[in-house]
Order: sequence, then C-alpha cells, then structure tokens
Amino acid sequence: MAIFRQYVAPFLILLVFLVALLAVSSRIFLPADMAAPAPTEEVTSAS
Repeated sequence: MAIFRQYVAPFLILLVFLVALLAVSSRIFLPADMAAPAPTEEVTSAS
C-alpha cells in the first residue's frame, strides 16, 4: 500500500493535472468562433 501512496497516486494526480492543462491550453489554437462558450438557447428540431 505504501508503494501506491508514494508512487502511483501522485503519478495519477499529475497525469490528470497535465491532461486538464493541455485541454485548457489547446483553446489558444482553436479558431475564434470555436473558442467561444457553447450557446445556451434551446435547439428545436424540425422532426
């Protein structure tokens, strides 16, 4: 259990942090219209 606490858990925490950092940082390279927040109005289908 000590191996998990000393090595595995910090590695998983660091991995999650780096993935989140990459996801947030990648918004810089998106076109301007895709970097905007999603629209909040309700979409109605024509079916």
